[in-house]
Amino acid sequence: MFAKRTNWNLTPNRLSQALAAHRAAGKPLLDLTVSNPTECGFEYDRSAILNALGNPAALSYEPNPRGLESARRAVAGYYAGRNEDVSAEDIFLTTSTSEAYSYVFRTLCDPGDEVLIPSPSYPLFDFLADIQDVSLVRYPLLYDHGWQIDFHTLEQAVTPRTRGVIVVHPNNPTGHFAKHADIAKLNSICSARGIALIADEVFLDFSLDGMKAVSFAVNRGAPTFTLSGLSKISGLPQMKAAWLIAGGPPQWKCEALARLEVIADTYLCVNAPVQLAIPSFLEQRHAFQQQVISRVRRNLAELDRQLAAQKTSSRLIVEGGWCAVLRVPATRSDEDLAIELLTTRGVSVHPGHFYEFPPDGYLVASLITPERNFAEGTGRLLSFF
Repeated sequence: MFAKRTNWNLTPNRLSQALAAHRAAGKPLLDLTVSNPTECGFEYDRSAILNALGNPAALSYEPNPRGLESARRAVAGYYAGRNEDVSAEDIFLTTSTSEAYSYVFRTLCDPGDEVLIPSPSYPLFDFLADIQDVSLVRYPLLYDHGWQIDFHTLEQAVTPRTRGVIVVHPNNPTGHFAKHADIAKLNSICSARGIALIADEVFLDFSLDGMKAVSFAVNRGAPTFTLSGLSKISGLPQMKAAWLIAGGPPQWKCEALARLEVIADTYLCVNAPVQLAIPSFLEQRHAFQQQVISRVRRNLAELDRQLAAQKTSSRLIVEGGWCAVLRVPATRSDEDLAIELLTTRGVSVHPGHFYEFPPDGYLVASLITPERNFAEGTGRLLSFF
């Protein structure tokens, strides 16, 4: 009686079972997988956040498929602060980037159509695609003194049913940004084949070298959808506020905006108090991002210090985001390794296969872990080898 699209294997994997048993037994845990910024000890302006939710204008209902104009102007102002010109009329507010993906998939794809996604990447894409009856096709990211898109394989993967190419900028978990040459090549491929670029930029502001990466929101070389939101930008995942921007050739963009408006008008999901608070929430990003980038840099420096004292493990180059990828001896499967680290060292870390790293010997750690926990957890992890 259930839809085939929801026929997932919901049995917990061995690592999830081991982690649940570890916690149920009350054993100490050094969690190097934390990704929820509200649980990582960052300081927030509580008064400003709570006061922003008390706007009396929230007592009136003003349905707008794109979202309240004041909120969209604030998002456009965020890009203006990056010296990027984005019109408020090209912005749709959504409750999350997941919802934004659903809008994009519904705009571009009929059931069974394909979207190309990078590998490694975050596993949520599979569920988002399944729910929308979209097929995902992987294109590989290659590592050689830094990450590169395998454009040859990407082009070979395009079929008559391909509707878009997802680019995560910077990628999660590899932490690499799309470079100017990458963007030019992607534009060439997509415009020649009549497919869209779908850019996920939730970690865009978290560059570790201090340089601002250009946003796909100002891309004009191919049909483009750009997704971002407050979850990472301002460290406010609980507020459920994100956005979707349509860009590219004017005629295509006009048609895309018209279709998106019908989809958005059908749901009208974003609640008024949060929309009215978006200008204030975006202001909170400055203090939050300073804290995050400082912690990420300190944790990365501590990781490098510990790695320098041993010879068995290393880390891959990271340009931005919140993750570090470790290359460790492949003496067992990465899931077996993660379970053994949990049971013998009390350290929780993501195995590489969680993000579709092809061989064994990869672990992924969160760089926003509180520093004392990160230092001790990393020490226990590396002492295992």
